[in-house]
Amino acid sequence: MIQSQPFPLGSTFHPGGVNFSVFSKDCKSLELLLFERSEDLAPCRTIVLDPRRDRTFDYWHVFVRGLGPGQIYAYRAHGPFKPQRGQRFDGRKVLLDPYGLAVTAPVGYLREAASRPGDAGYNPVKSVVANLATYDWKGDAPLMRPFSQTVIYELHVRGFTQHSSSGVAPERRGTFSGLIERIPYLSNLGITAVELLPVFQFDEQDAPEGLVNYWGYSPMSFFAPHSRYSSNGDPLGALDEFRDMVKALHLAGIEVILDVVYNHTAEGDHTGPTLSLRGLANDVYYILNEDKATYPNYTGTGNTLNANHAVVRRMILDSLHHWVADMHVDGFRFDLASILSRDESGHPLANPPILWDIESDPVLAGTKLIAEAWDAAGLYQVGNFGSERWKEWNGKFRDDVRSFVRGDRGTVSRLPNRLLASPDLYGRGSGGPEQSINFVTCHDGFTLNDLVSYNRKHNTANKHRSRDGADDNLGWNCGAEGATADPAILELRSRQIKNFLTITLLAMGTPMLSMGDEVRRTQRGNNNPYCQDNEITWIDWKASESQGGLRRFVQQLIQFRGNLDMVARDHGLSLARFLHESRIQWHGVRLNEPDWGDDSHSLAFSAQNLSGTRLMYCILNSFWEYLDFELPVVAVGQYGGWRRVIDTSLAPPGDFCEPKVAPAVSGANYLAGPRSVVVLVARIARGH
Repeated sequence: MIQSQPFPLGSTFHPGGVNFSVFSKDCKSLELLLFERSEDLAPCRTIVLDPRRDRTFDYWHVFVRGLGPGQIYAYRAHGPFKPQRGQRFDGRKVLLDPYGLAVTAPVGYLREAASRPGDAGYNPVKSVVANLATYDWKGDAPLMRPFSQTVIYELHVRGFTQHSSSGVAPERRGTFSGLIERIPYLSNLGITAVELLPVFQFDEQDAPEGLVNYWGYSPMSFFAPHSRYSSNGDPLGALDEFRDMVKALHLAGIEVILDVVYNHTAEGDHTGPTLSLRGLANDVYYILNEDKATYPNYTGTGNTLNANHAVVRRMILDSLHHWVADMHVDGFRFDLASILSRDESGHPLANPPILWDIESDPVLAGTKLIAEAWDAAGLYQVGNFGSERWKEWNGKFRDDVRSFVRGDRGTVSRLPNRLLASPDLYGRGSGGPEQSINFVTCHDGFTLNDLVSYNRKHNTANKHRSRDGADDNLGWNCGAEGATADPAILELRSRQIKNFLTITLLAMGTPMLSMGDEVRRTQRGNNNPYCQDNEITWIDWKASESQGGLRRFVQQLIQFRGNLDMVARDHGLSLARFLHESRIQWHGVRLNEPDWGDDSHSLAFSAQNLSGTRLMYCILNSFWEYLDFELPVVAVGQYGGWRRVIDTSLAPPGDFCEPKVAPAVSGANYLAGPRSVVVLVARIARGH
């Protein structure tokens, strides 16, 4: 007879049955509930665990013979309801297994009812037993591509294919399998990694009445893929479908990075629902205020995980291990990662244990780690988060590049740092220039199209009286708010978009693009559409057909960056290191005379490689008039002189030309158009 064990946590299938184990401190009695169907309100079998036989320390465990994969289950935990002591047990609540590998979400689930005492009025979400060992990976493994060769594309699984124009079969739209069908598009674009917005099971009802939580930053489970992203109605379908997607992306040479939320859960503040952690060990899993009855809101969502408590640290690490070892993902982007540096009282720690656990963990040794190095309570750690192992979303790159391209005063002096991977932020360590994740837009805020089309947010549809979302977006509508038919404004917006893309993709660091920016996806000025699961957030692929010129521009930019990287690797260096060790000179309209003044709106630089055989000259003009720039002298000889690769002021296809066939530049100067970026290249004969 198999004896139950406290380890591993969760439900573990063995020949002959399933071992269940869950942590619940201060629990007086625990029940394991078994269900036949997801929609069943009442369990078909209830197993009451014996605290003398089925409890080891604070771990409750039982082995149930005859069960197997697909078994639906949950818990009830009985104990004191004393909020003033941080205890919130409710023995009538049906609770998810924190370590459950799959989740089934019945139609009758109601978040509002789950927020009331007891279990009346709703059908709770439940866990499902899974056996991960039967999946055939066919030799698949994480790709482990270096950051120096990485171009990230932030993507929402549902929004990428949900629109009827996606070409995906109706039953697969908005799912993992739907994304598989669009992999050729991603490959053709040239990106090397997708960064998926949250795919952990989340509470879609955590949104204003009549709307749904679309982004997914409301986790109910840290181990289970979101069941709605599966086209398969089987409770275990999401597991296989997610792994099919990962395998298919890897075959296309594309890495999978997950946006993970280890800073809070869907249970919200003291008025929120009891779904899992709150009903098992509230004072362990969450940071509590001094009154123990309420939660400090460092996340902006009502509660904050107690990430540096030993039990929570273990849960986070076990979750990361699961997604790497069992699901083969390549990396993680940690939402509001600064939360992970707070102690049990909410104070920032100099050396947070959870960060050290993640950095030093052998299972995660080859995994990409990216931090959003701030939180909602003002803790801002960009340039100072963890060790050099961590890469960071560079919010300063976003803001400084937006300000420069918009034409703000006093921005030129900040450009060199942003173009050279922000050495003012990351130059102290040995993490390399790739430590900076360079981006201008992401899911949070305006799309690139909206950044050049709106001066202010338009968030009325979110039902927060426009109090949500950032008020200062550093956007500029180019002369008209929103949609317009004015050809001059439309041309200027197109030029500004290409300026942003060129700077992002050619700056040192790791570039990140946001889904649909390459086809001018619009959110109609909504800069916080977390609750908009509709055409505001989905890609309209039919409308994007008119943006073939911009998509081609992005493809060629990515290819151009990759070619530079290959030249660098010929010298045994990363692209960033290659450029860093190259000779870089700064210029204004006259050579070697950059204007760093507050009223300056332009800058140029030249970069010559180590061997002295290749030269690049870049003009960044955010001024509203033409400017005539002096060019460095290049020996013509057999290699020719300057060739124009990029000029964002020109219409497609002249805005980007392949270097080998790029038109020659005559004369000693180049006339750069208003608000434009120009890139010239030259090959130099040795000896000149």
